[in-house]
Amino acid sequence: MNIRSSLHPISKDSFLERDLSPHVADFIDYLKQSRYAKSTIQAYISGITHFEQWANRSRLQVNQLNKTTVSQFLDGHLPYCDCPAPVCRNYRSLRAAIGHFLRILRNNGAIEELVLPTSSVENELANFDKFMCNVQGLATQTRNARIRIVRHLLLKRFADSHFVASAIQPNDVRQFIAEKLEQHSTASNASALACALNAYFRYRSVCGDQVHRLTGVIARPAHWSLASLPRSLSPDEIESLLASFTSNLPSQRRGYAMVRCALDLGLRASEVVNLKLSDIDWKASTLTLRQTKSCRVDIMPLPAVTGQAIVDYLQFERPPTTNPAVFVRVRAPHDIPISVHAIHRVIRDAYRRIGLTHTRMHALRHTLARQLLEQGGSLKEVADVLRHRSLNTSLIYAKLDSHRLQAVALPWPGSES
Repeated sequence: MNIRSSLHPISKDSFLERDLSPHVADFIDYLKQSRYAKSTIQAYISGITHFEQWANRSRLQVNQLNKTTVSQFLDGHLPYCDCPAPVCRNYRSLRAAIGHFLRILRNNGAIEELVLPTSSVENELANFDKFMCNVQGLATQTRNARIRIVRHLLLKRFADSHFVASAIQPNDVRQFIAEKLEQHSTASNASALACALNAYFRYRSVCGDQVHRLTGVIARPAHWSLASLPRSLSPDEIESLLASFTSNLPSQRRGYAMVRCALDLGLRASEVVNLKLSDIDWKASTLTLRQTKSCRVDIMPLPAVTGQAIVDYLQFERPPTTNPAVFVRVRAPHDIPISVHAIHRVIRDAYRRIGLTHTRMHALRHTLARQLLEQGGSLKEVADVLRHRSLNTSLIYAKLDSHRLQAVALPWPGSES
């Protein structure tokens, strides 16, 4: 089907009069190369047709199409739209279509490149990120979490002024923490705030600043090492979780294979995302992990049940793509890598289907540790499988080893045993 020939007659004339016809052709080619469905391509074409009609009536030139005019169209025109049919009025579809179309216009030089403004705060955060990466060797997810918190502090303090580190006062930090804890008054949120702020002020100390007054107002919540009990899934919950990936789900095999990777190998969400096709040695039945939290290369044995789950996904569900990752997007464009949040969403939705209120993917790693201990494994073996840098990190799993704990338990005073 010739998609361009199906456009509204007024729209085709408008495209030609405004010299946008070549860009529309490139736009269609871009959508086809990204393997969007024909129905989606048609909807996006209808969307930019509507946008073009409005821009034509508003007497906008091609070089005036930008983020501001898009906002005017979506938020100002669309709620009161009375354009003649057929036009697309779906907000999400229009926003996505116009965003892709502006990208094509930029690539073709029809409009200016999108330049993100850089502020003194963003420059400071970039330097802080380099310090955490190059000096401390922290993982991307950890750095992003700390930057997100520090950004809120700096933007609040320097909303109308240039960043000056010495201008931050203890009362600024105290009020910031109080406001954040008022929004989410949990121990985990308090710990995250304290950790991020202390890390940032340590960085400023390395830069030569005096930060003792600032760190003095940061109080960590009480936390005793090894005080908590790792949350793991029972055998019945594991069976229900795996069985919840039924054929009516849009990506059944992908979700099932992701869960098997976490449950059988103890992979973290970031490790599942970064898993490449070339990392799997099918002959040797091994899996190579290259971008791990410990910043090292680990070779793991690939269990048959896990390998079969991955094979089923690759053969019957994975869409054609140039993306070398094992797990790719369900919807186009498939060449864009999936995010860690996509993994967490798959796990969270699976928990909810079986009635679990727990949402963390880490419970699957805890489950693997418990299973290893129940089968007679040692804490050293747990540390090796979970790829912990230190054996001390694995000590908390001693609480899950009920058989060995019973062997060393002393009789209760006054009891017959």
